[in-house]
Amino acid sequence: MPASVLRLLPPTLIDRIAAGEVIERPAAALKELVENALDAGARRIEVAVDGGGIERIEVVDDGAGIAAEDLRLAVQRHATSKLDDDQLVRIGTLGFRGEALPSIGAAARLSLISRTREAAHASALSVEGGVVGEVTPAAGEVGTRAIVRDLFFSTPARRKFLKSVRTEGEAAEAALRRLAFAAPEVAFRLTRDGRVALDLPGQSREARVKALFGPDCAGQLLPLAHARGDLRLDGLVGGPALHRASASAQALVVNGRPVADPLLKSALRVAYRDVMEVGRHAVAALYVRIPAEAVDVNVHPAKAELRFADPDAVRALVIGGVRQALAVPAGRVFMPARPQFRPPAMMPQPRPPGMAAGFAEAALLAPTPSARVVAAAEPAPGAGEHGLGAAVAQVLDTYVLAVAADGSLVLVDQHAAHERLTHEKLATELRAGGVAMQALLLPVVVEMAPDLAARVLAQAAVLARLGLEVEGFGPGAVLVRGVPAVLSDGARMPDVPGLVRDLAEEFAEEGAAVSLERRLDQAVARLACHGSVRAGRRLNAAEMNALLRQMEATPRAATCSHGRPTYLKLSRGDLERMFGRK
Repeated sequence: MPASVLRLLPPTLIDRIAAGEVIERPAAALKELVENALDAGARRIEVAVDGGGIERIEVVDDGAGIAAEDLRLAVQRHATSKLDDDQLVRIGTLGFRGEALPSIGAAARLSLISRTREAAHASALSVEGGVVGEVTPAAGEVGTRAIVRDLFFSTPARRKFLKSVRTEGEAAEAALRRLAFAAPEVAFRLTRDGRVALDLPGQSREARVKALFGPDCAGQLLPLAHARGDLRLDGLVGGPALHRASASAQALVVNGRPVADPLLKSALRVAYRDVMEVGRHAVAALYVRIPAEAVDVNVHPAKAELRFADPDAVRALVIGGVRQALAVPAGRVFMPARPQFRPPAMMPQPRPPGMAAGFAEAALLAPTPSARVVAAAEPAPGAGEHGLGAAVAQVLDTYVLAVAADGSLVLVDQHAAHERLTHEKLATELRAGGVAMQALLLPVVVEMAPDLAARVLAQAAVLARLGLEVEGFGPGAVLVRGVPAVLSDGARMPDVPGLVRDLAEEFAEEGAAVSLERRLDQAVARLACHGSVRAGRRLNAAEMNALLRQMEATPRAATCSHGRPTYLKLSRGDLERMFGRK
């Protein structure tokens, strides 16, 4: 076998290889060009995308522009005007590597037309497959116009791995939306194949977030402002009932830079963990301000991931800030998402064989002890005084029916609601120093697998802070001497064996590396679930109204400890749609 022969690659091939790290798809090229415009101080940016950005991307800005004598230098690799710190410690611009324009020029046909405020006219430059042309005079306004055509024409292998035109176009639009979140004071306009897809004026941060998330989210967004030392978190977050199947409705911005950082995403998930069902994703726009020397943006060519000097502090900032924003009493600011009703078919249903005419109809209208239908046009007494209205009935010994002041129908899941009330009461006691314990007259012995019993006993100190006193009782058994006082009102007692077994299984699933905070949250949720009013328990009018009033005064009362909604509110319009009136 002949010995290998080493050779230096030609500069144009080196540039094309390097370009693949920065420009992996049209969305990346668009992002780099728009970031350049923002760094140049643009106040208005217009973007046009044709053929998913594969055929053409055009970005026009009104920024500072590039001087004629700097145009050729601007398309040379690692030439930049943005980096004045050779130590890469204080990076205050979106771009700083000096790779974007040369990478695009190596992978496509790039044209630049730019003019500074001091210049008498604009200047133009073309780059094709890494080959740089000459600078020539041109007509143009102050700012820069960048046109990218035939992306990856010089690297066919990369081009064939692109997705469909539609998919690439959607990715390009998503990239621009992320930048629009980060720079609300800048006006953005995007056209895709001649159609206006985005048209935003320069506006406040709140207005920009609501415009990008859409009208269905705007009314359920909660303001957020939180500080921790020299770290600052602002933004808007959706209530627990506002969620999506993916994390696409999450905007994360650090020091004005849109990012997709794993630490921030993880912290956001943890913040919603106790109020949102598993598998769903929150709607949130988070803006983090952190000293430049405390964050490293030079981690990835796309600059989407960061490295924090104190990741625990950043994580605590996000979790604490979001949880603080979510601590809103029920019925005050937002309501749970309404179900999407489809009008039923207005067709008479066949009567079961042998049933007499009118029997089914009479059965449906007959009142039962646990569900009396209120046939009154006026709201129930007291409805106008409270956000969740006044209770009028209990349905199936599980759901409380109430009428609000505007005539809306409110349905409350009594177990889910009481679970949240108990959870918050336990959590408040825990923060105050510990949960009060109620000693059991007769200790309860709970038998389980030896390894599970060992895990429970290993967390005895944690459980004691929660008011649950346990001790060993031989192999495979735990003796419970006391339970949280809030779970016992004298008339009822929680399912102690079920509670302890559930805790044991959850400790086993989470493992020993889980933080104390997580263990406490986990145990509080389980305690609340086992100590709450169960479905099937009959409530009188006073109890139902007391439940509604407590919900209105309790943070995060719109969802239970597992993230399920505790109540639904159906407006007149909802009911009319259900019955086919609209």
